[in-house]
Amino acid sequence: MTEDSLPTDILAHMIAINNVPPPPLRSIPRLKVRKTINYGQLNALCHIRGLESRRNSSIYLAAHDTFIKQYPQIFLHEKTVLPKVPQPVEKRKSDLQIDQKISQPAKSHNISLYLSEARGGPCVNEGELSESKFQKFLDILKKLPVHRTIHEHNFVWKMLKNIPVLASQLRSEHLKILSKKVMSETWIKGSTVIGDDGLYIMLTGHARRRVKVFRSLIEEEDSIISSLSRESFLFDVEFKDSAVAEIYVPSKKLTVKKWGVFGSLEVRPDMDECERSIVTDDDCEILKIPTKEYEKLKLEKVKRENAQKLKLIRKCPFYEIWPTLSIYELVSLSTFKIFPPGHVLVESGNIISFVGFINSGYCNIYRNIVGLVDLSLKVKKIKKLVYMGKLKERESFGEISILLQSPFTCTIITGREVEMAIIEDKDILGKSLDPLTKELMIQTAKPTFGHLTEEDVKNEYIKKVQEKEWKYFKNKTIQRIFQTKGVLPGFGKWAHDWSTIPKNFKSSLITYT
Repeated sequence: MTEDSLPTDILAHMIAINNVPPPPLRSIPRLKVRKTINYGQLNALCHIRGLESRRNSSIYLAAHDTFIKQYPQIFLHEKTVLPKVPQPVEKRKSDLQIDQKISQPAKSHNISLYLSEARGGPCVNEGELSESKFQKFLDILKKLPVHRTIHEHNFVWKMLKNIPVLASQLRSEHLKILSKKVMSETWIKGSTVIGDDGLYIMLTGHARRRVKVFRSLIEEEDSIISSLSRESFLFDVEFKDSAVAEIYVPSKKLTVKKWGVFGSLEVRPDMDECERSIVTDDDCEILKIPTKEYEKLKLEKVKRENAQKLKLIRKCPFYEIWPTLSIYELVSLSTFKIFPPGHVLVESGNIISFVGFINSGYCNIYRNIVGLVDLSLKVKKIKKLVYMGKLKERESFGEISILLQSPFTCTIITGREVEMAIIEDKDILGKSLDPLTKELMIQTAKPTFGHLTEEDVKNEYIKKVQEKEWKYFKNKTIQRIFQTKGVLPGFGKWAHDWSTIPKNFKSSLITYT
């Protein structure tokens, strides 16, 4: 190559390079955030004051030590999940079956629960009231009842059923109604809570009960104060005649803790001071069941029972033509009562103590008779009961026995559990019942099974004895014939082509030919 052609080649090469388009732009790949590093903690660690100031050795060393101590906190440690045995999943049941099912709480090994229950304190199933459920319970109670959903109302009801104080005083259906009215109240430390308008249950915090003590004015002050705890303090002073009422707050004797109760569901003017008022030691959340809501519930319950009694008495044969005003008079005096099976309501020859209107179940009627029993050497007379019939639902008894003071001629025994509305004899014979109503009852009512005569009872007894003897003779005769002919009940002599072994085949030694 000559010297003249070299610049020409270089110039051509430079022109070719300039005409080449630049390569396309590519995005820089993003850094993957590792799940094992806490980047918020790492950012705070890198901005510790003093790491860059190396001129002041003391500040730098302090920052360096802080960095070394906090450095392990930037790493996230995964929780180790241990293997567990899978629990069988139960099939979903309807809401009705869940409400009717009575849950049996599991036995706890925490002895403090049994000690608290033995000393009369509240005993709550800790398994049912876990921390998450309890927090949810508090959040729902802070809402107004009108803002709660149906699920939240049911949740509050189920939680209240686990509190023994409420479960022992209220039935489940009544507690369900009250659960839609309850709310929680927040009281700051040092507040005085007077529980004269409802039943209060401590949910969080601690409180102490207020106690009222009376002392005479002529007594020395040190004598009364020395009987109290030194940590107590005077809370209030009231004057009554010649005595001073001092209300003090004991610090340790009467402490109200979680699930503690004060106040009452009913209005009680004579309630003690320690039962109705407390002073909070902490910020407390207290559940309140208003007395007025409980009174409404009782009034509604009385109205429903009175309507049920009115319908029941009017359905009884003796009272179908009675005026409504007279039936209402009987309704106001009656109460519902349940009798177990086999309970003797009245014996023959006695005057019954109440008038009964059967709402459910039935009662058996027996008459007494003297029967002869043939013993080995002699014949003995034995008093026996002969079944003559039964009293069914919507039937009454006992009116004539009480009003005319005539003994019953039969014995009445409950056949199964019987619920009836009863009116005590003192209410009928006393001034509670109007004389015109008494006369009306005498004219319309009749003695219970009063149409039976002694001849009817004897014939019924003979019929029962003959049926018993015939049944015994028939069974003995059939059994003797089977034994004579060699017949075994349940097995025949014919061969059967069975695809499977029959259920009544008990002996493998018997062959079929």
